[in-house]
Amino acid sequence: MATVLFSGFNLVSVEPASAQGLFQRLFNPEAHRRQQERERQQDLSKKVVTAKVSAPRYLNYTADSWKKVSLAELSEIKSAEVKPDVQPVETTDAPSTESDSLPQAPVVLTAFDTARPALKDMSLTVLPEVGSAVISFYREHPDFVWVKDGKPTEKAIAVRSSLADTGKFALNPEDYVVDLPVTEGLEGEALDAATMRFEMEMSAAVLTYVLDSRRGRVDPNRISEYHDLPRHEVDLVAALEGFKAVANAETAVAKAQPQSEHFRKLTEELARLRAEDEDADQIVIAPGTFLKAGKSSPEMKNIVAAIAKNGSEELKSAHEETLTAYDGAELYSPELVELVKAFQKEAKLTPDGIIGKNTINAMVGETNAAKIAKVELAMERSRWLPEELGERKVFINQAAFTATYTAPDEAPLSMRVVVGKKSNQTNFFYDKIEIVEYNPYWGVPYSIIVNEMLPKLANDPSYLDRAGYEVTTPGGRQVSSSAVDWYAVASKQQSVNVRQYPGSSNALGEVKILFPNRHHIYMHDTPSKNLFNKDMRAYSHGCIRLQDPKAMAAAVLGKSKDYVSSRISGGQNQQEQVTGDIPVYVSYFTAWPELDGTVAFYTDVYDRDMHLLKAIEKTEAEREKVRTS
Repeated sequence: MATVLFSGFNLVSVEPASAQGLFQRLFNPEAHRRQQERERQQDLSKKVVTAKVSAPRYLNYTADSWKKVSLAELSEIKSAEVKPDVQPVETTDAPSTESDSLPQAPVVLTAFDTARPALKDMSLTVLPEVGSAVISFYREHPDFVWVKDGKPTEKAIAVRSSLADTGKFALNPEDYVVDLPVTEGLEGEALDAATMRFEMEMSAAVLTYVLDSRRGRVDPNRISEYHDLPRHEVDLVAALEGFKAVANAETAVAKAQPQSEHFRKLTEELARLRAEDEDADQIVIAPGTFLKAGKSSPEMKNIVAAIAKNGSEELKSAHEETLTAYDGAELYSPELVELVKAFQKEAKLTPDGIIGKNTINAMVGETNAAKIAKVELAMERSRWLPEELGERKVFINQAAFTATYTAPDEAPLSMRVVVGKKSNQTNFFYDKIEIVEYNPYWGVPYSIIVNEMLPKLANDPSYLDRAGYEVTTPGGRQVSSSAVDWYAVASKQQSVNVRQYPGSSNALGEVKILFPNRHHIYMHDTPSKNLFNKDMRAYSHGCIRLQDPKAMAAAVLGKSKDYVSSRISGGQNQQEQVTGDIPVYVSYFTAWPELDGTVAFYTDVYDRDMHLLKAIEKTEAEREKVRTS
C-alpha cells in the first residue's frame, strides 16, 4: 500500500521502500549513511571478482625471419684499377681548342669487377641485417675476400673449417655451411658465377655466425614479457673488414665470441661435459624419500654412495672414517647426519641434516645430457648481456637465489636472496644502481592494490587506514581509504597512491637499493627473515629481498655497515645517491660459474629453460627451412 505525503499543497504517492529511505534521510541520517555504506560494500564485493591485473605472460615465440636479398646493385662497375699509360703530347704553336684532350688512360678491370655481371641475377636468403651488411661491405670494398685466381683462398678454407667446429660455442655449425665451388672445366661467365656465388655465401655465413655469437640466435623479448633485454647492435661491416684484414682466420672466428671470463668458463665446461661418457652407473635415490636423524631407510646406502661419488675431495677426506666404516646399515646415525650436513653446506643448502627433495637432487646430480643443455642455454643467455659486465657490479642470479657484489681489490660479497613467486616472477633485465633509501616507504604497486588489497577493502573500507598505509590523491592530498571508490581505481577511472609508512612492519624493512626501472623491481630488506633459511626462495612479489641488506648498501655506497646502521638509526626517511657506475644484472641462469670458477647448476624454478629451448627449436626449424628451400 502506497504512503501519501504532503509536499507543499500537493499530495505525493510514495512506495513503502522509498518512503522508508526518505524517513531515514530526514529523521535518522546516521542509519541512512550506514545503509549506503553497506550497499557500496556489497556492490564492491560483486565487482571485485572481475577486477584483476594480469601478470606478464609467456609468448608464442616467433623466430627471426630470413629474406631474399638481391645482389643486383653490386653488379654495376663502380670502380676499377686504372693503370696510366700516357704518351708525351707534341707541342705546337697552334692554339689549343676545347676538342683537344689528353689521351685516356686505359682502364684495367679487377678480377672482382670482371665477375660483377654474375651478381645481376644473384640473391641470398639471409637475415636482413646480414643482407644489408653484405651490400654495404662490397659497395665500399669491391674486391674478393675469399677467392683468388678463381679458387677459394687458404683463409676461406680455414674459416670454413673453423665454422664447422662452432658447436663448441653452443651454436649449430649447419647454419654456416658453404659448399666449395665446383670450378673444374668452367671458364668465362660460368667460372665468374661460381666463384662470385662462393664469395657472397662465405661472407653471409661469416656474418650470420658473428651475429649469432654476439647477440644470440634468440630474441629474449619475444620469449616472454618477463624478459627486458635490448638486443645488441652488431657492426657487421666492421666485422667483415676484420676478417679481410686478419692473418689468422681461426683466431678471428674464436674472437667473434664473447671474450668475458664467465663465457670462457662456460665454454670450457661444455667441452669437459661432452668429453665425459654418460654415467651408466648413476645412483638413484627413491623419489619421495624423506629422512630425519635417528630414522631408518633402505635408501641410506644410496645416500652414502651418492655423497661418496659426488662430494668434493675435501669433504670425503674430512669424513673418511665415516665413509670407510659405513656397512650398509639403514639407520640414519649421528655420524651420517654430520656427513649429510657437510654435504648440504657444500651444496649451499640449509645444513639441517634433513634429507628431502632438494638434498636428494644435489646428491644424485643431473645427467651429463641435462648439464650440457643447461650450459648451452647459459651461453645463449650470456650473449644477451653486455660482453663486459663491469668491474664494480651486482649480479643477481634468480635461479641460484643469490646476489653477489664484486669490485677490484675488494672481497666479493655474496648473500642469499628471495625472488618472485612463480605467479609473480622477477624480470630478467639489467640497469644501474642509483639510490640507497633508509627507513623507506613502500609504494604499493597497482597490481597488489587490485589483486590483493581490493578484496580486503570490499569487506573493510577502512583497512588501509588501520594497517599503517597512507592513501593520497595524485595531487598529494591525503584521504581516508574508506572515502575512495576502489572499483574506480581498479578500472583505472580514478587514481590514488598507496604507501606503507616506515617502521618495523614495513614490507621493505630498514633499507632499499634502487635502480629505477619500469618493472618497479629493487633490492630491499625484509621483516620475513625466516625465508632465507629455505633452499627454494621464490616468495616475493618480484622484488629482490636481501639477506644482508646493510652490507649490500654499504658495498654500493663504498661505506661501512656501521655507517649504514647510523643512517637507519635516525629513523628518518632519507635517500643517498650512489656514486660511480655500478650496473646490476637481475639475471636467470641455471648454469653459471661460481666465484671459485667452477660451474654450478640450479633448478629451473620458473621453467624458463623449457621456453628458451622451444625458442631455439623454432629458430632451428626456420633455418632448416631456408637451407632446404
